[in-house]
Amino acid sequence: MELGTIISLAIYFIVMLGIGLYAYKQSTDDVSGYMLGGRNLSPSVAALSAGASDMSGWLLMGLPGAMYLFGLSKVWIAIGLVLGAWANYFLVAPRLRVYTEKANDAITIPDYFANRFADNKNILRVISAIVIIVFFTLYTSSGVVAGGKLFENSFGMSYETGLYVTTGVVVLYTLFGGFLAVSLTDFVQGCIMFVSLLAVPLVTYTMLDQPVFETLGNASYDLLLAAPKDSEVHSLNMMDWFAGGSTIAIISAMAWGLGYFGQPHIIVRFMSVRSVKVMPTMRRIGMSWMTLSAIGAVLTGLFGAAYMLENQMPIDDKETIFLVLAELMFHPLIAGFLLAAILAAIMSTISSQLLVCSSSLTEDFYRIYVRREASQKELVLIGRISVVLVALFAIYLAYDRDSSILDLVSNAWAGFGAAFGPLVLFSLYWKRMNLQGAIAGMVVGAATVLFWIYAPISINGQSLSSLIYEIVPGFILSCIAIFVVSLATKEPSEELVATFEEVEAELN
Repeated sequence: MELGTIISLAIYFIVMLGIGLYAYKQSTDDVSGYMLGGRNLSPSVAALSAGASDMSGWLLMGLPGAMYLFGLSKVWIAIGLVLGAWANYFLVAPRLRVYTEKANDAITIPDYFANRFADNKNILRVISAIVIIVFFTLYTSSGVVAGGKLFENSFGMSYETGLYVTTGVVVLYTLFGGFLAVSLTDFVQGCIMFVSLLAVPLVTYTMLDQPVFETLGNASYDLLLAAPKDSEVHSLNMMDWFAGGSTIAIISAMAWGLGYFGQPHIIVRFMSVRSVKVMPTMRRIGMSWMTLSAIGAVLTGLFGAAYMLENQMPIDDKETIFLVLAELMFHPLIAGFLLAAILAAIMSTISSQLLVCSSSLTEDFYRIYVRREASQKELVLIGRISVVLVALFAIYLAYDRDSSILDLVSNAWAGFGAAFGPLVLFSLYWKRMNLQGAIAGMVVGAATVLFWIYAPISINGQSLSSLIYEIVPGFILSCIAIFVVSLATKEPSEELVATFEEVEAELN
């Protein structure tokens, strides 16, 4: 590895650990400070933290790789995600910020559900906490795998060493600094990702000899992919937005946006911002970041494909196109900064997921079933222990390199989106919704996603998931279950209705 690259990465790691030390001194004296930053984040930090924890390595590796492989026909995923994030800011962010404070100052999503519906028996809290812990542990392991492969392919380390280096740095700043450290590091990481996603496609474009449309519209796809020639996608026009895509395929791609309403590691950022009054500022910053970053990722894949075609340089792993361009186009010192952007994307999501899992283990299990009278310091200690335990289990899962981690990520996104998304929306907008409806919606949403993925059913030789993304039926059936069961059972108490109306009055 070049000395300049090593220097850039060393600076990056030092900055991340320094932020963790700063946050440790600022906000870890009580569980609210550790888990939610004391509800005092600035709109810029909260916005970039939400974006960075959302996108992970998918933004710098997955999306450019998909564009490299399929061309503009995969841009619908990016469009769906941007629209979903925009809707999340408008529909969920302000109401959730107010409601979680009104609902007995809830600091986790399961805590909010329990307080919102007076779940005195903790049924809803336990179900939602189990969903979070199981899916996020698997989700976290996918980020650990990405870090291991990055260190193996780019830095010459063993895969196993990469797992421990990636996880070790994240655990250190999350362990000591808590939510504030995660949010501040996300802010820095989001800035690094933003600059990198603009710089790489811009410089690549200046190196092209022919117009991109001409190069990719008449390309030999087999040459571009350096792959077997038995795939139908090789004959597609890369500049055709609708190439090989039916209406259902486009709906499936855009349906990724539905997942935003139910992602705990994203919507918890809405709960942490200092005031609902700064939500418009947070939304403008967050959506500007996401829109430009998504465009940069799309152009990285397209311009990278055009450059590789012009120079007869096919690559074996399409998801490394960002890495390849960084090494080809930039000085080693700058290339190190760009590699740090991928690490930033991976680490920002791992840290957020670790903290959400830790929050659920602490607040929704330990505090409820082990020590109800636990002190604030004890809860913070349990939270830190939980971070380490979840990280170790994620590393254990990541040792199996043959696991279909990317499929698990897709499934987890759909599971959260279908189980929590309708529940969050209805809980914020419909005062007639009750505990029974909430339980029904969560169970039906999660069960539908699992059935859609694993049921041994095929139509014309295709599995259900290959026909339409599982979040679509899961989200729809969850909404129906919430509505029908809530109307068929007892109305919520006057106290719950009064709290709902207080939230409405404050927002209006």
